[in-house]
Amino acid sequence: MSSDTQPVPLAANQPRQFYRGGAAIAALRNDTGADGGPEDWVASTTTQFGKDEAGLSRLPDGRWLRDAVAADPVTWLGAEHAAEFGGDTALLVKLLDAGQRLPVHCHPSNAFAEQHFGCRHGKTEAWIVVGTTGPDPTVYIGFREDVPADVVARWVAEQDPAMLDALNPVAVSPGDTVFVPAGVPHAIGEGVFIVELQQPTDFSITLEWDGFLADAEAGHLGLGYDKALDCVERRAQSVDDLVLRTRAETGPSVPLLGTRADPFFRADRLHVSGTAALEPSFGVLVVLEGAGTVGPVAVHRGSTLVVPHAAGEVVVTGDVVAVRCRPPLVSNLGS
Repeated sequence: MSSDTQPVPLAANQPRQFYRGGAAIAALRNDTGADGGPEDWVASTTTQFGKDEAGLSRLPDGRWLRDAVAADPVTWLGAEHAAEFGGDTALLVKLLDAGQRLPVHCHPSNAFAEQHFGCRHGKTEAWIVVGTTGPDPTVYIGFREDVPADVVARWVAEQDPAMLDALNPVAVSPGDTVFVPAGVPHAIGEGVFIVELQQPTDFSITLEWDGFLADAEAGHLGLGYDKALDCVERRAQSVDDLVLRTRAETGPSVPLLGTRADPFFRADRLHVSGTAALEPSFGVLVVLEGAGTVGPVAVHRGSTLVVPHAAGEVVVTGDVVAVRCRPPLVSNLGS
């Protein structure tokens, strides 16, 4: 029987990326273990595409979290989750600080990932905006109008700036959340700092590679763009369907994503003043403000933790604001 039954604090985990980061991750973590990279993969059991270990999180005792969970999925994930996913957390959480605008890209659906990569997970994701810098923090999400397949193919072949212009620009501030279904083209603008929830893969189809990647070959996951572009959602997207504004909500636990996200992941913002009990669940916590304890673990601004299901009802004490990320709601799968 595993002894992994308490919340576990995690150090920064920043695999190398192709784009620049800002100062937000280091500032949040008070420079502890942060190296200035644009991403921190928190409680990650996922590797970067094509890599053996890059991206994986280590526990303080030196084990890969991936291996600990695989060895005892019921302790870490709970019986219901383990019955559906085995030793797969079905969740990837990142801190992402865009020091430059990211390229226009999208991610495969479950069906596309299963067909082409033999993986049950595609890469639906969501962004929880926790900080911004600069005069115009903006994200770009989904085409404003339906776009024919031949037009998308031409934009990619010619690296036409029209592909960015065709997206919905959305000004964001802390407390905003954006749901990004698989296939929907998107880009994160410079100065936007997010807690990002994703399905646990590193599948990205980079539509706008010029100026970001070494060449086009790095952008299509080895499929070739003729095949890769089949995963692009070309129908128009409504910003109102994808963006929630939650800054004014300050209840003890504020849901950050609609029920549409439940088959993929869940997130809440905790506002604790005194004590609060969290129901048993595998979870990833990112402390945004304050200080206190999560179970027996002391936390402060910038702390990140992974919480095993077997920790049971975890009590948070102190004055703490944190984002709590959890795996899919198993009863909603297939809905």
